[in-house]
Amino acid sequence: MQNDQGECVDLLIPRKCSASNRIIHAKDHASIQIHLAEVDEKTGRHTGSNTSYAICGALRRMGE
Repeated sequence: MQNDQGECVDLLIPRKCSASNRIIHAKDHASIQIHLAEVDEKTGRHTGSNTSYAICGALRRMGE
């Protein structure tokens, strides 16, 4: 939810699984979150941007 200035005012923003689009609940202790850094191919340096993936525990249990 946003206020009049466009700022996010929610107390909790639930994470969603990147693969299945399921909500990752607080008690899902098997879920993981991976942050991958973007690297320039020529210099091998970090470009400053990251990509985040969240995988829910149910998907990890299935092994897919």
